[in-house]
Amino acid sequence: MCQLLISLFVFSAIRVTTCEKFDPLAFVDPLIGSRRGGNVFVGATLPDGLAKAVIDVDGEKTGGFATDGSNITGFSIVHDSGTGGNPSLGNFPLFPQLCPGDDLNNCRFRIGKPEQCFRVAGKSSQGCVESFWSGLYRNMISPQNYTGENPYWDSGVPYFDSYYCICDSFRAQHPLLTVIDPQAQAQMVNSLLDIYKHEGWLPDCRMSLCKGWTQGGSNADVVLVDAYVKNLTSIDWKVALEAITKYAEDEPLEWLYQGRGGLDSWRNLHYIPYLDFDPVGFGTNSRSVSRTLEYSYNDYCLATLAKGLGKGTLHAKYMTQSMNWRNLWKRNQNSLPKYMNGTWGFQDPIACSNLAGFCSLTTNPSETFEASIWQYQFIVPHAVATLIDLMGGEEAFVSRLDYFHASPLADISNEPVFLTVYLYHYAGRPGLSAERIHKYVPSAFNSSRGGLPGNDDSGAMGAFLAFSVMGLFPVAGQDVYLITPPFFEEISLRNPMTGKTATAKSVGFDAKYRNVYIQSVKLDGETWNKSWVGHGFFTEGRTLELTLGDKESDWGKGKEARPPSYEAASEF
Repeated sequence: MCQLLISLFVFSAIRVTTCEKFDPLAFVDPLIGSRRGGNVFVGATLPDGLAKAVIDVDGEKTGGFATDGSNITGFSIVHDSGTGGNPSLGNFPLFPQLCPGDDLNNCRFRIGKPEQCFRVAGKSSQGCVESFWSGLYRNMISPQNYTGENPYWDSGVPYFDSYYCICDSFRAQHPLLTVIDPQAQAQMVNSLLDIYKHEGWLPDCRMSLCKGWTQGGSNADVVLVDAYVKNLTSIDWKVALEAITKYAEDEPLEWLYQGRGGLDSWRNLHYIPYLDFDPVGFGTNSRSVSRTLEYSYNDYCLATLAKGLGKGTLHAKYMTQSMNWRNLWKRNQNSLPKYMNGTWGFQDPIACSNLAGFCSLTTNPSETFEASIWQYQFIVPHAVATLIDLMGGEEAFVSRLDYFHASPLADISNEPVFLTVYLYHYAGRPGLSAERIHKYVPSAFNSSRGGLPGNDDSGAMGAFLAFSVMGLFPVAGQDVYLITPPFFEEISLRNPMTGKTATAKSVGFDAKYRNVYIQSVKLDGETWNKSWVGHGFFTEGRTLELTLGDKESDWGKGKEARPPSYEAASEF
C-alpha cells in the first residue's frame, strides 16, 4: 500500500508540529474537485484501496457524489475517482473489517509509514496548504490494489487495476508515485508486465478487470521507461523491452483496446495518415496527428530502454523513428493532417479546444485527441530543440507559448497541456515557466469544491499540482525535473528506499509570490546553472537553494543550462 507520513511546519495561522504528531488528514479536503467535473471520490478509502463505499447518485456517477442536488439511486461498494464515463463500478459484496477497539477513529492508522516524510515550511495560505496535501491524497487513490480479487489468474504478483487511463496518468501521476512511494510504483509496473504476460498486451486503459479504449499512443511504454531511468528495482527489464517492442512491431486485430494501429503506414510512410487505410486491424481511424506525435515519443522511450539494455541496433532504429513527427510539420502552418499520398489535409486550429468543442473517440472525432492542433504542436518532449528551430527560433517559440497560454486554446483541464506550461525552460526562459504556473495556481487549482479545472483523472490533476507546488516538474520517460520556485519557503522529502532527505529552499521567498524568478541556484552548496536536476536529487538526498527575485534573471538562459534534447545526430 502507498502509505505516507507527512511532517508540516507552516507559520501562518497553522500550528507547528512534528512528524510523530502531525495528522496529514487534517489538511486534506476530499471535497476539492467534487464540482466542475472533477469527479473525485469523496468517501473513505485506503491508499490504493479497492473498496470505496458511498451512495450512488444520478449526477456525477463515477465518484458516487455530487453537490448539485442529484437524486440518490442506491449504494454500492466500489467506485473510481476523478474519471469521466458513466455509472459507478457496481455493487459488490462488502467484507467488513473491524477497526481496533471497534472505534472508527482507529481506522486512520493506515496513512502512516515512518520512513516516508514530507516537510514544508514557511508562510503560505491555508488554501495552498490544503490544495497541496489534498492533491497528494488523491494521487494515492488509484490505481487500486486488487491482489487476491483477480478471478482470471494468480501469479503471485500484486495485481493493480483502474489504470484509468494511462494516457492521462503517465505524465505526472506515476512519476509522483515514483517519488513518494517507489515500492508501490514498482509493484504497479510489475502488475502491468503481469497483465502483458497473461493477455499479450500492455494496457493503456483498464478498469474492473476489463480493457478500456486506447486513447493516445502506447503510453504504458512511458510508464515503464520512466521507472527504468529512475532506477526502480525488482523489475524484469528484459520482459519490459519485449512488451513495448511488441507494441511497436505487432498490430493487434482490435487496436481500439490495446496496442497501436496503422503500423504499416508508420513503417512505410513514417507518419499516421489522415483517413488511413489499415488492412491489418481496426479501431477508431482518427487522431492521425496526435497518434503520430505520441508514437514518436513512445518510440523514443523504447529506444531509451534498448540502449540501456545494450541493444544498439534496436536503439538506433527507434531513435530514428522517434523523429517521425517532423513528417507532419508544414512550415508556416505547423502540424497538420496528411493523406496517404503525401498531400496535406486541414484541421481548424481551434477545433478540439475550449473555443470550439470537445473531441474524443466517439464524440466529434478529429485528428487530435481531446486537444487542439495548437496544443499538440508542442508535444515532442524528446526533441524540443528541433521544434524550436522549426518554429523559427527561441523568440518565435516563446511568442507561440505566450499566445497559446493566454488564450482558450490552452486547456488546463486536460493532461496534454501539462508539460507545455514548463517548455519555456527549453528556450532558456525558466522564469516564464514560473510566471505561467503562478497564473494557473490558484486560478484553476484551489481549495474550493470546484478547485480542479476538470476530471482529476485518477489523481493526474492532483499530481500536476503537487509537482508544481514542489517546484520540480518531471518530463515523464526522462531523468529530468524542471526547476521552478516552490510555493513554500522550504520543502523536504525523505526517500522511502534510501532514507535520505531531499530539500528545496528559497532565499528571498515572498508569501505573496512577487518573487517568482530564480536569480541563482546552489546544489549541495555549489553553484548550479542548469534549469533541471535528475532523480538522484531525491534518492541521494540533495539540497537545492534558490535565490529569488521579482525580475527575470539570466539563470537558466545558456544553452548548456537547458534541459536535454535528444534528437542530435550523435544520439542516433
